[in-house]
Amino acid sequence: MRISELSQRSGVPVPSIKFYLREGLLHRGELTSPNQARYDESHLNRLRLVSALTEVGGLSVAGARDVLQAIDSDEPNLDDLMGVTLKAVQPFTGAPEPTEAELAEADALTERHNWYVHPDSPLRAELARVLSALHSTGLAPDWEWIDDYARAADAVAHRDHDYVGNFTELDEILKTVVVGTVLGERLLATLRRVAQASEAHRRYGI
Repeated sequence: MRISELSQRSGVPVPSIKFYLREGLLHRGELTSPNQARYDESHLNRLRLVSALTEVGGLSVAGARDVLQAIDSDEPNLDDLMGVTLKAVQPFTGAPEPTEAELAEADALTERHNWYVHPDSPLRAELARVLSALHSTGLAPDWEWIDDYARAADAVAHRDHDYVGNFTELDEILKTVVVGTVLGERLLATLRRVAQASEAHRRYGI
């Protein structure tokens, strides 16, 4: 198919497709002339994945490129891929490094729930910053409330990995991990807001 058909089938504008090609997020098509290329279903599938990561998931071009390179590596590893994906969606890039006391507080929370977190994981620092932000409001964190969130997150994580277990093809597993991590985070946040609005109406609405 030509780039115009690729655009029509994917819903992605031609200028965006050309941008993804320039940035290496989409592999080149087969040249049929100096100014024309032919694209196939692999381009359509990759384009849909790129769109999901960048336009819905909010990943930067660099973050999406890192994730796609992990997927395309010769010997992809699910643990490594999860690390690359989580780093790509990490929202505190450029924030100050947490203090030792803040890291210790984060460690105490993860240990309480028997979670393994690598000492150098950006998620460890991110959790420490979130807990620190709660302190900065002038209110001591309500640990019962935080532990309820942790238990809910644990249940979601178990369900995520159970879902990945439904697939047998490595390519589908890798894509499911990436898309599920990026868009699942958005889904969870949106469902929480919907549930909050519904609960507010139930409790206080007329």
